[in-house]
Formats: sequence, structure tokens, C-alpha cells
Amino acid sequence: MSNRAELMDRARQSIVDADEMKAMSVIDEARAAGFDLVELLRLGFGKGNTQIGDAFEQGILSLPELLYSSEVMKSVTERVMDSIEGTIEKKGRILLATVEGDAHDIGKNIVASTLRANGFEVIDLGREVPASEIIRKAEEYQVDIIGTSALLTTTLPEQRKLEQLLRELGLREKYITMVGGAPCTIRWTRRIGADSYSEDAIDAVRQANLLMEKKNQNKGSR
Repeated sequence: MSNRAELMDRARQSIVDADEMKAMSVIDEARAAGFDLVELLRLGFGKGNTQIGDAFEQGILSLPELLYSSEVMKSVTERVMDSIEGTIEKKGRILLATVEGDAHDIGKNIVASTLRANGFEVIDLGREVPASEIIRKAEEYQVDIIGTSALLTTTLPEQRKLEQLLRELGLREKYITMVGGAPCTIRWTRRIGADSYSEDAIDAVRQANLLMEKKNQNKGSR
């Protein structure tokens, strides 16, 4: 029987290798041994997810390789979260979308998987989503956080449009807003009035945790 450290490393490697069969086998083995599947997702598969993201950013990994690994991570996350549904307390509900006019969603998909692996419920609207639709879905699902990704300089204004529309509808104080994407900066975040900027998936989790803690503290002090 594999020990914890070995299982964690095999989980990580299965994502790096984009080997879904191996990944599912690790989950089965971990479950049979009574290991914490959330921990396996976060510290095993999650590390592989981060590793492939870093490798792509450094030009070591090709786009097809990144896509294959991302799909395996998505399948792994869905299986683990389905198997533990109702057994862990969700930290919060986050809506993610790539803004209208932008067809890039690889980074967002990695962020979505990483957030799910860390206890957040994620509603992923996909790519090229208009600001009005983002708000409509946020209202429908009653999310805590709205996160948008813009990978092109030409689509950055869509993030500003979302902030303006939220204010016009009197909904700005209801939602926490996070922005990300290659052309995004902290300066841009402040300029449009968003609550937070994250430069990668790990930072997105850190920011989401901090923002939810602050929201819950404010709720408790009322």
C-alpha cells in the first residue's frame, strides 16, 4: 500500500503527465486507504496543476500539453468534489468568466480548478461573456465573488464596464470583484474600482480566502 507522500507525488505527476487513468487510480487508492481526498486534491493534484501553469509561463510547456493537463485536472477536481459533496463546508461561491471579446480561457480554467481544490464552489461561465450576462448569473446563483479574466489589452475595458454596470444597478456593494489576466495590474484594479487583483491561480486562492474572511467578519459585526 502506498504511503501518503508517495500518493501525493503520484497525484502531482499524473497532472504533469496528463494521465487521467493514473489520476483516477490514485483517487481510488487514496479512498481505499482512507486518505483525505481534499488534501490529496490540494497538495497532490493541485501541485501538479501549479507546476504545469508555471512551466507554460516559462515556455517549457506547449499549449496542447497545457490543455491536456488542464482537462485531467478538471476531471480530477469534479470527481473528488462529487465524492465529498456535503461533507465539507464551502468557503464561498465564486463566479468566473472571461470577458466579452476574449476567447482565452486556459488561465481561468486553472484558476477554477485551484479554487475548487481549496473549498470554493465555482460557477464557470466560460469565455466571451458579456458584462450583463455575468451580472445576471451572479444574481441567479447569489455568488459572493465575481472574478473576470481579460487576456487582451483590447478587452480590459470590459472589466471596467462590469464595475460601472454593477454601480448603475445598485449592486456594487453586494459583490466582491476580482480581476486577472496578463494585461491586468494592481493599478488597473484600483482605477476601475475592483476589489482585488491576482496574478496567478495560487494568488487567486489567497485573495479569495482573505476577501471571504473580511466579508464574514463584516457580516458578523452587524
